[in-house]
Amino acid sequence: MIITLVDIALLTFMGATAFAILRLRSLFAVVMLSGVYSLLAASMFVALDAVDVAFTEAAVGAGISTVLMMATLALTGERERPSRHTPYVPLAVVLITGAALIYATFDMPPFGAADAPVNLHVAPRYLNDSFAEVGLPNVVTSVLASYRGYDTLGEVTVIFTAGVAVMLLLGGRKGDDAGIKNEPPEDDTGADDGGSAA
Repeated sequence: MIITLVDIALLTFMGATAFAILRLRSLFAVVMLSGVYSLLAASMFVALDAVDVAFTEAAVGAGISTVLMMATLALTGERERPSRHTPYVPLAVVLITGAALIYATFDMPPFGAADAPVNLHVAPRYLNDSFAEVGLPNVVTSVLASYRGYDTLGEVTVIFTAGVAVMLLLGGRKGDDAGIKNEPPEDDTGADDGGSAA
């Protein structure tokens, strides 16, 4: 009962944070609330006993993403520009996608059900055979590094590619600004150096 109340409270805070992000026009406040949302999501993963995913969410979502967004914010304006189009089409796409995702959960087994396929086949195999097959005492590490090694490699590749892309965008913008700032100022007086020296 207490765990259910904690889950409901965390989901409520996450929904309120997401709504505030949609309504705010201050980009600095949006970045800060994005970090708060990531921390709430990490807390939700901890409540669901997915501590490894919680660490990843806290490090990437609240840590690296916040730093990159703050670096981007230093090169852009502090407030969002007014939208030039109506939000009805994006809203319709979000509602249809959300409805499809919710509909897809109807076939899932209840959360924590003992007769769910993952609890009958996958989890016992990892718990009983991972040490003999992989040689690591930590089951989570053996799953991430061996059984799901290609998946973990793909996740790391995606994060690395996103980080490189952001750094390239920031570096290109900074170089353009530096080129503009390094241009010699124009002389508004109209007199050349020879005339002023005379």
